[in-house]
Amino acid sequence: MDKNKILLDEELQKVKHDPWENVNIARSNERPTSKDYIDTIFDHFIEFHGDRAYGDDASTIGGIAMLNDIPVTVIGQQKGRDLDENLKRNFAMPYPEGYRKALRLMKQAEKFNRPVICFVDTPGAYCGLGAEERGQGHAIANNLFEISELKVPVISVVIGEGGSGGALALSVGDQIWMMEYAIYSILSPEGFASILWKDSAKAKEAAELMKLTSFDLFNLNIADKIVPEPSGGVTMKGPYLECMQYLKDLLVSEVRSLKAMPVKNLLKKRYQKYRNIGI
Repeated sequence: MDKNKILLDEELQKVKHDPWENVNIARSNERPTSKDYIDTIFDHFIEFHGDRAYGDDASTIGGIAMLNDIPVTVIGQQKGRDLDENLKRNFAMPYPEGYRKALRLMKQAEKFNRPVICFVDTPGAYCGLGAEERGQGHAIANNLFEISELKVPVISVVIGEGGSGGALALSVGDQIWMMEYAIYSILSPEGFASILWKDSAKAKEAAELMKLTSFDLFNLNIADKIVPEPSGGVTMKGPYLECMQYLKDLLVSEVRSLKAMPVKNLLKKRYQKYRNIGI
């Protein structure tokens, strides 16, 4: 298979990735970040800051933009490229104010009838003392509750790591898509191994059990679509533009389809999607 080939949808189902290798690719700091996707796919992005309650969280970015001729609200969990940027972004582990900022933007989108597009890329919500004191659990739970009844289309795309409730709080959408080499799980393989075997060194074995690849999630009817990447994963040093253009075309088509749906049907279909998971 050509290293830079973009797989077609029907070919994706014939490919299997090693789970642990997939984890390492999903975590690579050479992968596009949420900001990279936003800058490439959307026009006229204007970033908003703050949750109007405590402060701004740099690990979560969001604002308004144009998807071709469609005004949308875009939200993403932002990783850094180096240590300094990762410290600024808190390694993409959102604080409660990050989730409250995201919800503020979503409620604003609902007010102005703008579709919401979320880019998910986090190892998990930040679990420090300050985050807990400021209501981390409540912030995540409130997002789940509010997004489930949002009266505008919501599409979530897992672009790298989709870890635990930190990812779930931006993923209760009408559609959940995964980049081919992204992962989505209840916790990290290291955390899973520490709980199950009291040994984080067995993370590779844990990854093989966790069903965390895009193919696993698609087969479990959790992910609605796998967005193909070049072999070995998309990177900012490789041919990423073709991959992002493919994603953009998918987003434009799906947003138009969801916008044409009556709100009552949109909410009913979203409700049924999550009720049917695990059946």
